[in-house]
Amino acid sequence: MLRRKVILAIADGLGDRPHPALNHKTPLEYAQRRNLDKLAIQGITGMMDLVGPGIPVGTDMGHLILFGYQPDHYPGRGPIEALGVGMDVEPEDVVLRCNFATVNDEGIVVDRRAGRIREKTADIAETLNGIVLEDEVRVFVKAATEHRAVLILRGKGLSDKISDSDPHAPNDGQPYYEVRALDASEEARKTAYYLNLFLKKSHELLKRHPVNLERMKNGKMPANFLLTRGAGQAARLEPITSVRGFKGSCIAGESTVLGVAKLAGFKTFTDPGMTGNMDTDIKLKAQWTIEQIAANDMVYVHLKALDLKGHDNDPHGKVQAVELFDELVGLIAGQLPEDTYLAVAADHSTPCEIGEHSGDPVPVLIYGPSLRRDRVFEFTEIDCAYGGLGRLSGHQFVTTLHGLMGCVKKQGS
Repeated sequence: MLRRKVILAIADGLGDRPHPALNHKTPLEYAQRRNLDKLAIQGITGMMDLVGPGIPVGTDMGHLILFGYQPDHYPGRGPIEALGVGMDVEPEDVVLRCNFATVNDEGIVVDRRAGRIREKTADIAETLNGIVLEDEVRVFVKAATEHRAVLILRGKGLSDKISDSDPHAPNDGQPYYEVRALDASEEARKTAYYLNLFLKKSHELLKRHPVNLERMKNGKMPANFLLTRGAGQAARLEPITSVRGFKGSCIAGESTVLGVAKLAGFKTFTDPGMTGNMDTDIKLKAQWTIEQIAANDMVYVHLKALDLKGHDNDPHGKVQAVELFDELVGLIAGQLPEDTYLAVAADHSTPCEIGEHSGDPVPVLIYGPSLRRDRVFEFTEIDCAYGGLGRLSGHQFVTTLHGLMGCVKKQGS
């Protein structure tokens, strides 16, 4: 069977809706798309629902699907994040994804991201790392991308059947939630008790932390609380690289993406310059992408900035993020090997209108050798709806890429 390679460039949160501030165009429509349009003209396009029409997904679920899994494989956000930041997870651990947040003395969430804190989060996390609760449960905390962190509860008889303390967007101005057991088990009750105890204890420590005192002195929001969500236990999935029989790499600055990649059997590459924001080093990402495709069959490269601008309700900022992604795609396309497809996709839509993930479909394209080109000339949510790929699920899109690589077994005789 003919074997070829694939580079998949992921624009996190790319999809959007027409916005009044952009003359009722989407950020993708409004942006300059010199490279994306060129690929669309010479390739094949379509629209993708990660799970199904109207169903929103998180970054974790969206990437789990883009790496080839089905929704029922989902292990929980916590274990994915732990893999992404390199934490060792034992079988009975309960792992949670966290935000560094700002709460007031009444427990009201002033900002779920502590002013999108980026500096010295490792110092804050280290203060909480290793705390022992009533000689029963040890807590491990490690900073992740920007305002994010990972928390592990380690002890006997714990359960991941607990609720979130995070009130979730757009609920700044609401109190954080007390963690509750989600079933009647003693294990869940015990876990909820110890996590609530830790959250109160950590808040007292973080209020006095030197990093937060300095932030308040400079008029910035203190990272004085951890909002927790996505409890799970050790993730064990059969690597997609083994299932399909190929080698892969992933280049990203976002811990969630790196965690999913590791689950899927991909080698991961990151750098402090890959910030997950507008100042991320796209030249280094493009360079590593081309270097890695020479030694692998499939390479994922990820850009987070579009999602952040969507969450910030910043349509003009998202336009700039689209143009940054267009530049990244151009850098890769200019060095694309002849035997390699360049595909573009997103893990979900993040419309600036609502500042949160939505179930709107996202545009996709594939460019490369021996493709059935369609008649789409612009890479936008509206134009790609007329593309030759049609409207397909995330799993179907990834299977299409694997099929182009020659990695999908024939059905029947």
